Amino acid sequence: MQKKAIISDIHGNLEALTAVLEDIKQRNVEAIYCLGDVIGYGPNPVQCLEEAFRVCEFILLGNHEEAVLTGAFGFHPAAKEAVDWTRRQLKPSWCSLSNTRTRWEILKNLPLSYTEDDCLFVHGSPRDPTMEYILKSDTDDLFGDVPEKIKEIFEQVDRICFVGHTHTPGIITQNSQWFNIQDFDYVWEHKSNEKIICNVGSVGQPRDKDNRASYVTFNDKEICYHRIPYDFIKTQERIRKIPQLDNRNADRLEFGT
Repeated sequence: MQKKAIISDIHGNLEALTAVLEDIKQRNVEAIYCLGDVIGYGPNPVQCLEEAFRVCEFILLGNHEEAVLTGAFGFHPAAKEAVDWTRRQLKPSWCSLSNTRTRWEILKNLPLSYTEDDCLFVHGSPRDPTMEYILKSDTDDLFGDVPEKIKEIFEQVDRICFVGHTHTPGIITQNSQWFNIQDFDYVWEHKSNEKIICNVGSVGQPRDKDNRASYVTFNDKEICYHRIPYDFIKTQERIRKIPQLDNRNADRLEFGT
């Protein structure tokens, strides 16, 4: 398998996406895969979608794309406001240009998952591709057993399942151990007989107290995490100029929370 790059959770952050794509160019990558949530929270949904459509082998349906298409059910108020604003930027009207209509049709037909060899790619979880979170806390059990949720998820994994959604990069093993990326110095050497879940982190809204964009490259032997600095101040300024976007979506970019 040649080297691939996996990006996720761009969330309308054009500055972060641009920085990540520039870094990917330097890494002899054969293809770029996107696990969804290209839009939501951020100020540049149209530009991020167009760039993702241009460079990615595939883009999966994330919960924010789903919410833009069908409604933001279960979203907190700031996220719902961002979804509603994003929908207005993307949904075509009777007088829209053809490229706006084409973009909307592509959005409506994004797949829920992708499988390549023994690797599964979803946005959230194999059990619920758009909405279910796989959290570090899910790996904990009072008696030291493998929690039922983790067992059920791994039943649907052949070898590696790549996910995003939580914005927190890390590896979960079949025996329900969570590893932060610092635990293995950003490079996970995966064995042929092990099953893992790899959360690739977020390009546009990291939440692991590191404000740098996160993505991974992988091949048959290893998964490498990359953290890329970008001009988050510019993104913050863009968000604060849009009344419908909560300023907290800007503030958190500085702290990675």
